[in-house]
Amino acid sequence: MPETDGTPETDGTPGADRITGADDRLARFEEQRTRLWAVAYRIMGTVTDADDAVQETWLRWQALPDDPPVANPRGYLTTVVSRICYDLLGSARARREMYVGPWLPEPLLGAPTAAGPAAPEDRVTLDESVGMALMTVLERLTPAERTAFVLHDVFAVPFPEIAEAVGRTPESVRQLASRARKRVRAEAPRRTVDRAEHQRTVEAFLSAVMGGDFAALLNVLDPEVVWRSDGGGKVSSARRPVLGRDKVARFVLGLITRSIDASTTRFTVRDVNGATGLVYFDTAGRQAGVLAFTVDGGRITEVDAVTNPDKLGHLDFDSL
Repeated sequence: MPETDGTPETDGTPGADRITGADDRLARFEEQRTRLWAVAYRIMGTVTDADDAVQETWLRWQALPDDPPVANPRGYLTTVVSRICYDLLGSARARREMYVGPWLPEPLLGAPTAAGPAAPEDRVTLDESVGMALMTVLERLTPAERTAFVLHDVFAVPFPEIAEAVGRTPESVRQLASRARKRVRAEAPRRTVDRAEHQRTVEAFLSAVMGGDFAALLNVLDPEVVWRSDGGGKVSSARRPVLGRDKVARFVLGLITRSIDASTTRFTVRDVNGATGLVYFDTAGRQAGVLAFTVDGGRITEVDAVTNPDKLGHLDFDSL
């Protein structure tokens, strides 16, 4: 067989250059995939829905005619994935209202140190905008407010493009984003911006819990700390938030004593949605969980514990 340089041949027959066109279309989509997934996760709060939205966006992109070409693929694809998520979010919110106990976003873990294929949660740049505390606040917004806030305040999408995604006027979208911004500022918990302080506090929490040191645990918890547990009715968990330092400390130590087998359970400090958190899993396969923390002034003010196995299926616990 004759050697080639890898360039697709065109012999003048109809459709002979379609491979090149398809490759170019795929390449343009792949350039935006990380951004699209990041947008979708922040709007939806779940890995599965984000994956589905990006896949549907690809199908629509693939089905576009070649002529005329899309002048701004980044803007077009962002609008499409946002519209898909906006439509999905309405039905998702209805389901979440029937959810057993608090509904928390699916956690994202930082990339594992071992080399391997990128997991879904590694496709997004982890930062404050994806923090568990903020994502929980976003759940209280309407679908239109959440979409407008995420697109404008996080991704700097112009209002006219957001208007296309949510079917509103640019001025209406501006008002949606403003209302959402005010609510986020009012309801987002106070938090430290010092990553080292955050990590020290989480490690002190783990040390106190593993040592069964009630006094040390009280010392690391804020007097008004809130513990939220998302078991989804699939595993035993608190169906209402646990409030206050004393109650949270007793609740946590009770879990360790009654529900967790220390001989088979491994605790690992990992990045959870952009900040130091904890992952635990029973090597016997009986239970697992991810804890996200909000820290302020060297004390924990909020803990979001996701134990619903349906929300942990995208995580590879064997690699931890």
